[in-house]
Amino acid sequence: MNRNYMFALIAVLALFLIPYVGVAALGLEALFGVILPYLAVTVFVVFFIYRVYGWARSAVPFPIPTTCGQHKGLPYFKQATIDNPSTKGNVVIRMILEIVLFRSLFRNTKYSTRDGKPYYGLEKWLWLFALIFHYAFFTVLFRHLRFFTEPVWFPVQLIERIDSFMQVGLPVVYLSGVALLVGVTLLFLRRVLIPQVKYISLASDFFPLFLIIAIAGTGILMRYFIKVDVVGAKALSLGLVTLHPTVPEGIGLLFYIHLFLVCVLLVYFPFSKLMHVAGILFSPTRNMATNTREVRHVNPWNYPVKVHTYDEYEDEYRKRMVEVGLPMEKELPPEAPEEEQETAADTPDEKE
Repeated sequence: MNRNYMFALIAVLALFLIPYVGVAALGLEALFGVILPYLAVTVFVVFFIYRVYGWARSAVPFPIPTTCGQHKGLPYFKQATIDNPSTKGNVVIRMILEIVLFRSLFRNTKYSTRDGKPYYGLEKWLWLFALIFHYAFFTVLFRHLRFFTEPVWFPVQLIERIDSFMQVGLPVVYLSGVALLVGVTLLFLRRVLIPQVKYISLASDFFPLFLIIAIAGTGILMRYFIKVDVVGAKALSLGLVTLHPTVPEGIGLLFYIHLFLVCVLLVYFPFSKLMHVAGILFSPTRNMATNTREVRHVNPWNYPVKVHTYDEYEDEYRKRMVEVGLPMEKELPPEAPEEEQETAADTPDEKE
């Protein structure tokens, strides 16, 4: 039984206690409201750039794109321009579909058995859960820009109006917050309920899921159930952005818990699998064209090597090869009789 999710859950629950004790018992609002956010953002930016720089400078001497269709060939063979792109334009289209619609995940197949026979079916639920989660996460992040801008940008206001078009009472219910919580919960249940996925899941796979569930849950609690001082929260956020930090009084303990969990996510992000948000752009299996029939790719790391050709090998071992009966490209020249060899050895050199 995979109990890795218990270790991740305990770790996230322990994170709740840190701001609870620090703010409620020790009164360290400045630490959790100013110092830790600055530290988290610094770690995130520095190591995010470091990871991206490492990927960007990694050499890829040979094209290794994933191909799922007909290669460019003779005119009467229809090329799969997206699944097997041979030009940069087709690669760009493939990358856009991959980033925006998760196209490769949509084409993912799941193995099962039917009547004792193997069956491969499309796994659309995973694609749908992932799509809901990622777009909801992006929408929530974009909406939070209202706390860092004054006046609030028009695109942020527009997204908020679209996000709350199904208004149910007051305060307005944002669909992205509910969708984020539902999406990440479904991804967690997939890792727990599907035996094959559960077997290979590690604590590092569950930790970000629990952490995001905690962040989304505390955010929903602050908006709909446990009120906090929104004006004070925005004042603190604007102070952080303008490098004039202030810590208003009476914001609420839940806000500091929410902010601390976000800081943990920022610090954890560059060192985790969450870096696939940038890694997809540097994946040679996606961002390279399949032009091996048109362009010869030579490894730039090749260096001159002294080779031993077969002719040289045969000249060196010809006599032994003849003795054991191995076929040769060149026959061994016949040896002179022993009497002729002795005569040639006794004949004085003409030059002497």
